[in-house]
Amino acid sequence: MTSLIACHECDLLNRETVIPPGGKACCRRCGALLYRRTRNSLDRTLAFTLGAAVLMVVANLFPIVELDAQGHRTSTTLFGSVRTLYDDEMRSVATLVFATTILMPALETGAMIYMLLPLKLGWVPKRLPAMFRLVQTARPWSMVEVFMLGTLVSLAKLEHLAHVVPGIALWSFGALMALMAAAAASFDAHELWARVEATGRRAPRFSMAASNGEAAR
Repeated sequence: MTSLIACHECDLLNRETVIPPGGKACCRRCGALLYRRTRNSLDRTLAFTLGAAVLMVVANLFPIVELDAQGHRTSTTLFGSVRTLYDDEMRSVATLVFATTILMPALETGAMIYMLLPLKLGWVPKRLPAMFRLVQTARPWSMVEVFMLGTLVSLAKLEHLAHVVPGIALWSFGALMALMAAAAASFDAHELWARVEATGRRAPRFSMAASNGEAAR
């Protein structure tokens, strides 16, 4: 039975077709991209996401920047900056920075790992549709690149007032931005659901074989 897929631009129902690796399928009416087939899409996305998770931990544990002004050195982490903003009665700004640079990237990364790692190991995780919706919700609010741009502008202005030494976290945030962009670009939702369907079909056979083996013993 041929599956149908609705175009997200004009809602035309198109029949799914088999495309070669590296190819893409477009809507017959408006030409919008329906899905593409990337080589090892889910494996690449999982690798990028695991790397991003490690960098996220480093970026939040180590200082972002160190300032040396007249012999006084000051350094802070991202969470320390959020806490300082909160203590200075700028709670709305602190909440926004926390949500867009810590909470949402962590939710997106965690949900991606929750979806892809079990599939890589051969089983379908529970509540996978909810995790997929969480990724789609958190991704637009994950603004690591905006934070990096604002940080670079601030450092350029502070250079006239103090000696600025970039910390480990700043380099980690730069690499994190690249890995999260690579994960988003390589992720193929079409291949995700195809892998879920294939894994779900194999699971009953494995469980039946295991039960038959136990019955034989």
